[in-house]
Amino acid sequence: MLANLSLRLRIFLFFCLIALGSVTVLLISLYMGLQRTADVGVAGGFTFAAILASFGLLALSAGIWLLFDENVAKPIEKVAALMRVRAHSDADTDIDPELARYLGDLAPAAAGLADRAGSAAQDLAANLADHTAQLAAERDQLTALLTDIPVAMTVLSADLNIVLYDGQSADLLARIAQPRLNAPLTDYFEPEVLDQARAQVNRTGLPVQCVLTSLHGGLSCPALMRPLDGAPGYLLSFEETETTLSTEQPRPLVYDFNLLDTAGQARTEDTPLSELTYAVFDTETTGLLPHKDDIVQIGALRMVRGRIVEGEAFDTLVDPQRPIPTTSSAVHGITDAMVAGAPDVVEAARGFHGFASGAVLVAHNAPFDLAFLRRQAEACGVEWDHPVLDTVLLSAVLFGASETHTLDAICDRLGIVIEDRDRHTALGDARATAQVLACMIPMLEARGVRTFGEVVTETKKHGRLLQDLN
Repeated sequence: MLANLSLRLRIFLFFCLIALGSVTVLLISLYMGLQRTADVGVAGGFTFAAILASFGLLALSAGIWLLFDENVAKPIEKVAALMRVRAHSDADTDIDPELARYLGDLAPAAAGLADRAGSAAQDLAANLADHTAQLAAERDQLTALLTDIPVAMTVLSADLNIVLYDGQSADLLARIAQPRLNAPLTDYFEPEVLDQARAQVNRTGLPVQCVLTSLHGGLSCPALMRPLDGAPGYLLSFEETETTLSTEQPRPLVYDFNLLDTAGQARTEDTPLSELTYAVFDTETTGLLPHKDDIVQIGALRMVRGRIVEGEAFDTLVDPQRPIPTTSSAVHGITDAMVAGAPDVVEAARGFHGFASGAVLVAHNAPFDLAFLRRQAEACGVEWDHPVLDTVLLSAVLFGASETHTLDAICDRLGIVIEDRDRHTALGDARATAQVLACMIPMLEARGVRTFGEVVTETKKHGRLLQDLN
């Protein structure tokens, strides 16, 4: 019957219930106080009535709040979250009118608006599809052309961060450390020569020859640095090297020219979420106790400016140097035979630390995975002092603490499909987490949570969730 009433009438009935309940509690309290006046006197009777009325009003307020929370506040929160999902992701989750059956026309109106927005988004996607395909074809042609040129080329920002690298550069940089978009070139080569070449280019505006030496020695590369036309930054071409560059297998260009517009390095706390670099990772382990169990796999992807950088992945099995329990193998499918000959945790963790250099670490239930890594920090000779985001807490900020925040539940909510073969593999779960983060960033921005510092402030309100998980 209540479902057929208007929203205004239902709210009016809430207030009527408060008024009626309050009057009833007061009358009952006065009556019972009056009954006790013969034994304790008038003052004692009124005192008893006041105490009884106070407890009665508190109980009445709690009961009405529970009704309001269950039938009004929570449904509004859920409808808002679903609308945000529809607005900022590819999910086509329907807004169930039964979810907000006591909110009048709100749920149907929200569903209609979401459907219209979804239709508009589909039309826009269709219009962009042809342009995207054309750009992809042009990029493939350029990739093939650059692959045939036995010279490695890299575009750098004014701060000497990597904006673009081709397949040849990827081969070259990989001999020093894993190629990473938006990573400082000083992570690969001695900074002194780079700084001198940059200063000379800035002073003369002409190309400058230099010889770059890898940080740990062992590789010297003659290079030519020249200024970019019409943009702040540099084109660096590596010429003959001590090793032969492979031109047999074409590799896609990796680039983001928006990085050229990044002026200086703001504090992480003040940097918009959409402009940060992330290393999204997951681990598989021999068990659930970080103080005694060990890592058997690390998988990670990098995200730059809100998108996953294809081709930049870290994926390695890890030899725990102990038998893997069959109960754990049943979950992630990793056996003793698979990790035989794999790197130990020290080598693997060092590699991942380098891969995540300069990035915000992101994981689903991050304290669990970080506890395993930090236990080995001293042996690895590294510090895990990266800024950290946790998608469990981000989900609580967006959808409310009362929702389910497992990775599967969040992916279902956002319309993200995890292939069965990828579930409970480190790289597969890392990719799912990265896709979740890519959806959540515009949703957070729509709520006014735009910088890393702001999102940390919001997630701290839900820290209890992680305590319960761990």
